[in-house]
Amino acid sequence: MPRIKEIYQERAVPALMKRFNYRNKMEVPKLDKIVINMGLGEAIQNIKILDSAVQEMNLIAGQKAVITKSKKSIAQFKLRTGMPIGARVTLRKERMYEFFNRLVNVALPRVRDFKGLPPKSFDGRGNFALGIKEQLIFPEIHYDKIDKVKGMNIVIGTTAKTDEEGKELLKLLGMPFRN
Repeated sequence: MPRIKEIYQERAVPALMKRFNYRNKMEVPKLDKIVINMGLGEAIQNIKILDSAVQEMNLIAGQKAVITKSKKSIAQFKLRTGMPIGARVTLRKERMYEFFNRLVNVALPRVRDFKGLPPKSFDGRGNFALGIKEQLIFPEIHYDKIDKVKGMNIVIGTTAKTDEEGKELLKLLGMPFRN
């Protein structure tokens, strides 16, 4: 069992039940999924950058990335409907907990001048979104083998009904929020 899942069951569930007065363990919010998205506008001119992005996402997530295609044509960007412009991975269950553990305990502390995550990045339904400017913070990525520094968006989906519940859940699981 992943370490974060044990922390959730042993510490977070009792603390959340006490704080929000839940009557049943099934009411307690939990992690639902983690979506990692890498949008690459340069893929319009250079399609090979997409291949390296997919390989890097496969290493980071431990699961095969899906190439996303554009939904609309935008003439100013020379973009047509159906052109590949990014990569995405949705993690659930065991892989989600493993990735969350690596994100919180290994990757985020490696960010330069890291002072914590902004607590206002919730969407109103308990889901948390964060942007990462460079993929180098993950230890799976070797500095010598990257061709370009790419950023990514990470959305942590929870079953919480409010932002307060979601924030408390992530705080108990070790997410470093700013004060």
